[in-house]
Amino acid sequence: MNQYPAWKYLLLVVVMIVGALYALPNLYESDPSVQVSTTRGGKIDESVEARIKTRLSEKNIAYKAVEKNDPSRLLVRFSNTEDQLAAADFIKDTLGDKYVVALNLAPSTPHWLQSLGALPMYLGLDLRGGVHFLMEVDMDAALQKALERYASDLRTVLRKKGKVRYLSIRPQGDKLVVKFRNAADREKGRELIHSEYRDLVLKDVDEGKTFILEASVSKKELREIRKLALEQNITTLRNRVNELGVAEPVIQQQGDRRVVVQLPGVQDTVAAKRIIGATATLEYRAVDTEHDVNDAVNGRVPAGSKLYKDRNGRYYLLKNRVIVTGDQIINARSGFDSQGGQPQVTVTLDGKGAHKMLEFTKENVGKPMAVVFIENKSTTRMVNGKRVVKNRKVEEIISVATIRDVFSKRFQTTGLDSPQEAHELALLLRSGALAAPIRIIEERTIGPSLGADNIKQGFESVVIGFILVLIFMALYYKVFGLVADLALAMNLVLIVAILSMLQATLTMPGIAGIVLTVGMAVDANVLIFERIREELRNGNTPQASIHAGYAKAFSTIADANITTLIAAVVLFSFGSGPVKGFAVTLSVGILTSMFTAIMGTRAVINLAYGGRRLQRLPV
Repeated sequence: MNQYPAWKYLLLVVVMIVGALYALPNLYESDPSVQVSTTRGGKIDESVEARIKTRLSEKNIAYKAVEKNDPSRLLVRFSNTEDQLAAADFIKDTLGDKYVVALNLAPSTPHWLQSLGALPMYLGLDLRGGVHFLMEVDMDAALQKALERYASDLRTVLRKKGKVRYLSIRPQGDKLVVKFRNAADREKGRELIHSEYRDLVLKDVDEGKTFILEASVSKKELREIRKLALEQNITTLRNRVNELGVAEPVIQQQGDRRVVVQLPGVQDTVAAKRIIGATATLEYRAVDTEHDVNDAVNGRVPAGSKLYKDRNGRYYLLKNRVIVTGDQIINARSGFDSQGGQPQVTVTLDGKGAHKMLEFTKENVGKPMAVVFIENKSTTRMVNGKRVVKNRKVEEIISVATIRDVFSKRFQTTGLDSPQEAHELALLLRSGALAAPIRIIEERTIGPSLGADNIKQGFESVVIGFILVLIFMALYYKVFGLVADLALAMNLVLIVAILSMLQATLTMPGIAGIVLTVGMAVDANVLIFERIREELRNGNTPQASIHAGYAKAFSTIADANITTLIAAVVLFSFGSGPVKGFAVTLSVGILTSMFTAIMGTRAVINLAYGGRRLQRLPV
């Protein structure tokens, strides 16, 4: 009656061994580390590693190990945060601007566990630390971008729809300046622009023999431009964080031009900063083959064109007209071309971009087209005790190729330095273009010392709750209580193991979920043991009482746990980051407690009492 088949005992043993194995990495502490990586996905050679070791030895800074698990990344481990902080400054001075140096916490899990895929679970920003960014959207750039779009649209409307002759259309400050030859053309242009674009405020200005029409954005439209720029940037940042695979990120608006990004449990802080803070995009432009590049280099740049450099320092003259921009790219995938095996990005355009590219390539087969890589970079310097931020726009040609055939929606971009750069560029383009440049005005790498008190208090709450439950169960239910205590210990191990397998992020609310699970886990055993007592009082034999206790209490246990599980699922579906963390640990705890409290304790009791003649039970 009270015997399990051998496969059930074997299943329990396997589950506990696997659980203990995957929970084990959480016992190893993380090492304070300094992470070094290249700025453009290149390789770190042995000379860099030798320079770092020599520099640290000269400064008498002890390090545990220097690891190079990735060709483009180097990790230097230390025993304490003091050595880590001191070493970071020296390494920055040694390597200069060609490398990115960042503080990190590297797990010290043994290699034999890592080979099995056993890794510690992430700790949230409030426990382990992570990265906190405060980012500001450049609203002036958002306005300039809107004015450039208006300028492109006005050229099309005046030239094709109204057949109105004009001298030039260009942004100037916060306005668009449209120049005409005479007052009649200006008046005709004014009527056409007013009928097509109600959000533009028009004003006549006479300047000698030139007739000027100034178009400025209305206050309502300006507010809308800024609002949309902020919303699109938040969406883009969220897409980029999703590409990084960060658990429980916090991305929220602060004020009318700032965004807060928190990445708890981030393993690669350098990659996070590079991807989140990057503003890289592409522009496809026609090459100006009608004018001499050397004249432009000497200062005689023709109207309607602009001088650019490629990555080898060669000059090219490109048309001002942009064929397609990054915000018209709906998908991008990195790979290698079939001929030379060089890194490339396969780009897919939206309908509008595909139409523009089709029209351009139809008219320009046999002519060259350039791909311009654009990135906004900001550097922070301390000047007279004040922090000064300088913004710099980097524009360089990554590819110039002759258009061999007509294409539109899908094509390839080559000329990238490395597969890593192709991968990151594809990620940025895939996650969406930024409506306006953003810069990091505050960056905090939150170390474990800030969360030490939280970790200590959270650990103590679990331990105290666990011990009190152990004592109560042992005193009240005697030997059966000790079996329940064993099941409770098994339950905690399984919770930690499953969270580690899922690579979940543990936060303070998550710890609260574990504490609640510790209290709830013994509920099932209390119901079972009380039912066994009742059966004994009714005169049933010990063996029959054990069987009836587990059989009759099961439906009540299932009802109680399923309703709690439904509540946890709802919390996860509709809650924010901290609430989701609580819901995950609660859900996992409910499932593991049902397994250990019902099947686990039954297996132990069956082994201890199942094949014996009993007069009484120690319950």
